[in-house]
Amino acid sequence: MADSPLGRTLLIANPAAHSGKGAAGADFARRFLGSYSSATRGYEVRLTEGPGDAVGIAADATGFDTVLALGGDGVIHEVVNGLMELPEPSRPQLGVIPLGSGNDFARTIDMPRNDVEGAFARLVRGRVREMEVGRVNGVHFMETLSFGLDAAIAIDTTTRRAADTSQEGEALFVTSGLKVLSRAHGGFPCVARFDDDEPVELSTLIFAVQVGPSYGGGFLVCPDADPCDGLLDVCYNVRKPLIPHLLALFGLARSGRHARSSVVRLRRFRHASVDFANEPPCQVDGEQLTGTRFEIDVIPRALRVVC
Repeated sequence: MADSPLGRTLLIANPAAHSGKGAAGADFARRFLGSYSSATRGYEVRLTEGPGDAVGIAADATGFDTVLALGGDGVIHEVVNGLMELPEPSRPQLGVIPLGSGNDFARTIDMPRNDVEGAFARLVRGRVREMEVGRVNGVHFMETLSFGLDAAIAIDTTTRRAADTSQEGEALFVTSGLKVLSRAHGGFPCVARFDDDEPVELSTLIFAVQVGPSYGGGFLVCPDADPCDGLLDVCYNVRKPLIPHLLALFGLARSGRHARSSVVRLRRFRHASVDFANEPPCQVDGEQLTGTRFEIDVIPRALRVVC
């Protein structure tokens, strides 16, 4: 492992991830790092004890070459926000050991999911890529930000995971989606401005901003999104479809075929502002965000990612 890119490494693990499997994953990580000294130039393992812990741990990671996040999209989101508090010259690179339900950022970088041994095998032989990070109202995101029904679905899946549902990944997203969409009506009026273009008035049902292509456990909401192109991708509805049509679009999004519909538009941008008449459902990397005005930016080449 002489060519391992990890260097001095801090592993931040959520022991509660994936219904408690995070603790076993952290134990494997300790054994692996202790057994293969050539994988790193020294390491530390820190366990989170509750929501928000990973932000503070990552923000204090000065002196490390790599910070590894072991857990689901939530701990990755927290680690990214912690790393972004550090000045760029001393900001460690990011690696992920995905152990969760959605694992959408792991899909974006093609990292083995829910396979700690496989993820380590990839990391110690990995290459480093510079990737962008999104930012909304001061909160950073590595994969997705959404408003409207898709956000309501994401929030519902998070609530159900916290209640220890047996479903995960696509199945969890689909059942939450069917519940939320079956109650869908109206929309969330807003005015969106993308870069220097004229404002667009929308009645938002779907408004998803992506760094990578997928959310919800693999739904390709922005199928051509590239995390290294310095742009954010967005998919939003330009008409309000009837419920049967909306359900059909939901199904087509699994493979990205919804992008062909005249109901939605896909585009790329560097900066956007969105003003809602009333507070909409909003989620950022699965975490709820509140407000009626949102300023959204891309930060190109913000993080070096081992993958």
